[in-house]
Amino acid sequence: MELNKNSIIPESNFLKEDGSIFLVNKPIGWTSFDVVKKMRIHFGVKKVGHAGTLDPNATGLLIVGMGKKTKQISEYSGLEKEYEATMILGATTASYDSETAIIETRNFAEITKDDVSRVIKMFTGVIMQKPPMYSAIKLNGKPLYKYARKGREIELEAREVEISQLELLDFQPPEVRFRVVCSKGTYIRSLANDIGEMLGCGAHLNALVRTRIGRFLLDDAFSIEELTRRTLDNEGLSINQRN
Repeated sequence: MELNKNSIIPESNFLKEDGSIFLVNKPIGWTSFDVVKKMRIHFGVKKVGHAGTLDPNATGLLIVGMGKKTKQISEYSGLEKEYEATMILGATTASYDSETAIIETRNFAEITKDDVSRVIKMFTGVIMQKPPMYSAIKLNGKPLYKYARKGREIELEAREVEISQLELLDFQPPEVRFRVVCSKGTYIRSLANDIGEMLGCGAHLNALVRTRIGRFLLDDAFSIEELTRRTLDNEGLSINQRN
């Protein structure tokens, strides 16, 4: 059973021996490993892992396994994911998001809502997508972002991903907000970059929230504050029972 913000958190010994699965809302500026480290220290459990990395500038649902339940992480990693994202037209970056500086600007004044609606339809279904250089994908045992930070250019192969839904939510240029439902391995940063190239003005991702993984919703997730306020004892109290 997965623990959400209304669940009773088991006592320390149970977490160490049997373990649990937590739904967590990763805050902006944190890496996914930061969340794992925080929970490992707070609950005193050595074995902690997560299902599906979120970039530091992204927020949203992260599924965290603890104790023996870390063996089940792979069951969650392959589930369908849903995001809400905002991209900025007319500017591109090396990382495809706002983590790195703008390297090129282009005119976006002629881009219309209809243009965006037409182009995003071209990215639904099974597509080939190149991952960004600034990613945790490993090459010769080293994450790609380490090569990127040293200025090394590596030709990356496109990978097959599936985007089952891609919906325009708001058009307030240069900001464009959209919703994506996609398969494991899809990079929303690459999607924003590719949409920008197809529009001819360039774009980069400015904000990203993961709202769903399979049947699990962000609305049900613990915040870091809720988890860290929890004082472990031998009884276990639900979030709603604490003062």
